[in-house]
Amino acid sequence: MEQSVQGSADPFGESRAPARQRAAEPAGRPDAGPPGARGEHTHGGEHTHGEPPVPRPRAAVRRSSVRGQILDALRTALVAGELRPGEVYSAPALGERFGVSATPVREAMQQLTLEGAVEVVPNRGFRVVRRGARELAELAEVRALLEAPVVLRLARTVPAERWAELRPLAEETVRAASSGCPAAYAETDRAFHGAVLALAGNAQLVRMAEDVHRRSQWPLAGGPARHRSTDLMADAAEHTALLDALIAHDLDVVRNLVGDHFAGAA
Repeated sequence: MEQSVQGSADPFGESRAPARQRAAEPAGRPDAGPPGARGEHTHGGEHTHGEPPVPRPRAAVRRSSVRGQILDALRTALVAGELRPGEVYSAPALGERFGVSATPVREAMQQLTLEGAVEVVPNRGFRVVRRGARELAELAEVRALLEAPVVLRLARTVPAERWAELRPLAEETVRAASSGCPAAYAETDRAFHGAVLALAGNAQLVRMAEDVHRRSQWPLAGGPARHRSTDLMADAAEHTALLDALIAHDLDVVRNLVGDHFAGAA
């Protein structure tokens, strides 16, 4: 059973009352002020007194922001292993954990369902998908097919100063790896690879590659062993070495590093 959200306040500054309570509130007098201040009852977006509904863009943006923040939080929990493969989690329970109602959690979980991270369990919630080594190897192969040819092409055409602009992103991956936090590293890792691919000027490529990259970062069913600090540091070191080779225009080293990097991703 879902928890009651009566009188609850979420951490993003909204206080929510149940829909039945809002519907029961009396309509204000016609001279009680503007429609938004009178609390007049609406139904299906239509005003009971015939006036056109008052646009409320701030509320729409705020709800979208909540849903987006919950989605980011759930993705982080997946990478960190806090949401364990094979376990079922209900939207009300997760909503209580994040201090919000179940609705934005369900919406975020539906997005994760589309991404293949979780699956719906009727009348129970969402199960984190169990993933094996073969799936991880397949994702690494797809990433290599998408990214490696682009990086090799860019290595021949992009000037050294453009590659040098990516130095802070590469260094950020090193700092995140040294922290030992897999979720922090995953975010910086995607940011670096996305910035490299963005130099190709193909937004669709960047979007597709990021989706595959994100999927490859979810933990295996056997646990997040591949997220050991030493593994993260080795992966981050390849970023800085690759950037050095790209700046030096050393195509042979670039080719070897790109091959090793995606082979290691498996």
